[in-house]
Amino acid sequence: MFIQIELTDTFRDEANYSWVRRYRLEHKPGETDRALMRRVKSALGWSGMRCRVSNLNYMIDIRPAGAALVAFVTREE
Repeated sequence: MFIQIELTDTFRDEANYSWVRRYRLEHKPGETDRALMRRVKSALGWSGMRCRVSNLNYMIDIRPAGAALVAFVTREE
């Protein structure tokens, strides 16, 4: 199983997509959501940053405080 990360900018708190970066990480079996978020933040260079995380059923939305950025995390088979 893999994790797809899509990073883009925001405009008025909505995803803007004037640019986008995509990452793909392998999902480790038995990995908790908290451990997954640590790995995602590390891959994005956001370790130690405060972020607002919204866990939707199909996607996780991560927004770092004080930055006009958003990362969408989805699981893929």
